[in-house]
Amino acid sequence: MSDVVKLYDEADKLKDEGKLDEAVAKLEEALEADASYALAHSALAVVQQRLGKHEEAVAHAQKAAELEPSDPFSFTALSVTFQRAYAGTNNQDYIRLAEDAMERSRQLSQGL
Repeated sequence: MSDVVKLYDEADKLKDEGKLDEAVAKLEEALEADASYALAHSALAVVQQRLGKHEEAVAHAQKAAELEPSDPFSFTALSVTFQRAYAGTNNQDYIRLAEDAMERSRQLSQGL
């Protein structure tokens, strides 16, 4: 098992235990080792959102989609992140972005 995967697994356990700040630190450590590890970016989006850090969550979800541009799930997760950012901020821009990301997910799922 690579160090990056080990750090991710440790972060996942910390997240499950409710130790969100510690999970963030582990995930950031994983990204220091491999900035292209999309799964760590996805996990950081989830954890940052739980911490109420919506802009950070969006940035990580966008990076995951950028790293995996042909994966429909990346765009579904990005849409969910935008929806939660809207719920936490009432920023209407997030609604349009959520719809755009979901449409991209649909296109990828249909092979367009």
